[in-house]
Amino acid sequence: MLHAVYAPKSCSISYSRIPCYQKPLAPTRLRVSASLPEPNGVKVEFTPWLIVGLGNPGNKYHGTRHNVGFEMIDRVSQEEGIVLNTIQSKALIGIGGSIGEVPVVLAKPQAYMNFSGEAVGPLAAYYQVPMRHILLVYDEMSLPNGILRLQPKGGHGHHNGVKSVMEHLNGRREFPRFCIGIGNPPGTMDMKAYLLQKFSDTERKQVDAALDQGVAAVRTVVLEGFGSRISRFNIGQKYKYHKV
Repeated sequence: MLHAVYAPKSCSISYSRIPCYQKPLAPTRLRVSASLPEPNGVKVEFTPWLIVGLGNPGNKYHGTRHNVGFEMIDRVSQEEGIVLNTIQSKALIGIGGSIGEVPVVLAKPQAYMNFSGEAVGPLAAYYQVPMRHILLVYDEMSLPNGILRLQPKGGHGHHNGVKSVMEHLNGRREFPRFCIGIGNPPGTMDMKAYLLQKFSDTERKQVDAALDQGVAAVRTVVLEGFGSRISRFNIGQKYKYHKV
């Protein structure tokens, strides 16, 4: 069953609207406390993460290269038990879940790829997610198929979905990205046709394996941030198809 969450219009325009960002219009229900208090008796509160996968809605696009961001969100949803059953701010979201003790909101924007920011900006404002905790997951042609890369920030790389998100975050780029490699179009194949094409059997196996690895990487980022484990992860991904 799907549920709908009403977000006041004053908060649904842009992430950069300061009144919305500083003063929550909803209870801070995503703030959870650790089960064990600190020695001084004060419980630890964790800042929520918003993990957004980019893609196009509808069965027509299911399984295509441009929708691997959606697939990563589905995989995290399954592994962490965060059900995607709520519609809010033009997105299908999963709320009330966590990774470890850290509260997490999963989201799949339901506008088309080029308008993804219309969901991300309002959701980040509504749930008071800081820029450093917005993890954007999307396809990347500059990486070989099935290769993953995590970055703490970056540009849009001519990806229209990422460009839309940046526009709705007031042009800022200081948010993490999780890129899933899909490779470049062969020969003179049209880029749009390539993006909307489904994977070959071999490519599909590589992507499925990458999604499994991606779940563990998401857990690491949420629980530990961009430390040495993520650096090692990126190096391992870069060379995982290289035979010694």
